[in-house]
Amino acid sequence: MLGGLAVLLLFLLIGEAVAALGVGLPGNVVGMLLLTAALALGIVRVEWVRRSCDVLLDNLAFLFVPPGVGVMLHFDLIGRSWPAIAVAVVVSTVAVLVVTGVGSQWLFRHKGRFLGSAERRR
Repeated sequence: MLGGLAVLLLFLLIGEAVAALGVGLPGNVVGMLLLTAALALGIVRVEWVRRSCDVLLDNLAFLFVPPGVGVMLHFDLIGRSWPAIAVAVVVSTVAVLVVTGVGSQWLFRHKGRFLGSAERRR
């Protein structure tokens, strides 16, 4: 399990280093994108990180405690800014739904291309 955690932390470190160069994305997002690419390319095997990921996901609720406390400390700011926050939540939710729907429809329409190319490589 420690080896899997070391792999996850290594990708977090690499992501933070890349983000420090001014990529425009947070380091944790860059690290997750790099980890996803490494898993897809077979550089990192799923078995290496599965156990550590399972433990982290099983205890995910505990990881939300610090941000929850942070939110409670800023109720006055949230109270003053609630209209902007509400608009941002609604707009971002609709945007995610639209992008997910359009992307899913595109993938379903073009799935033959992807499946055919994977079968040709075998």
